[in-house]
Amino acid sequence: MSRYAHLAYTDSVLRVQKEQGSALMGARALAHGEEPEPLGEHEAAFIASRDGFYLGSVSETGWPYVQYRGGPPGFLHVLDEWTLGYADVRGNRQYISTGNVQARGRVALFFMDYARQARLKIFGHAEIKALDEHPALAERLAHVRTDGRVERLVTIRVEGFNWNCSQHITPRFTEAELAGALPSIRAHIAEVERRNEQLRQIIDEAGLGDRLPSS
Repeated sequence: MSRYAHLAYTDSVLRVQKEQGSALMGARALAHGEEPEPLGEHEAAFIASRDGFYLGSVSETGWPYVQYRGGPPGFLHVLDEWTLGYADVRGNRQYISTGNVQARGRVALFFMDYARQARLKIFGHAEIKALDEHPALAERLAHVRTDGRVERLVTIRVEGFNWNCSQHITPRFTEAELAGALPSIRAHIAEVERRNEQLRQIIDEAGLGDRLPSS
């Protein structure tokens, strides 16, 4: 996380690290070079498997804004080891993220895998591209995309990334992630209910129902 640390560890951050006793950790991260960091195979595979991410941008007045972008896994394309891209579809038409990107371009991306308690953070420079000016890119990004009317293309030049620790990530599971386990659970529940019904019939036939304690 050398480049990421150089971007994230401002003077104010370093002062807090010193106050809290973690200055050595910060110094180690800053000891490496500060050239932009290319995405590796692990990062690319993780991004391609996500069905959504949080996008942070900053307005020209300095206020941060966070938006969620979702779609089928792979809708955020890893174009190369330095570049991400997606087809941006029409939403609530507030265009806050779009305006922020046009004004400043600096963004932070936050990827979560709740089921496996993993998260990846990325700093980058985003750029808005018109559909008619980049037909080849539009075709590539439309191959897997969010449903809806595509209004623009967004590319993000990666500056740095950091894998966050799994501490305090509450495991959550999507329907797709549960799909493999649910059939056996449902079958087990059905079998338990079937046996309970058989027992009720045996009890009724033996006339023992009135002797059982009420619940």
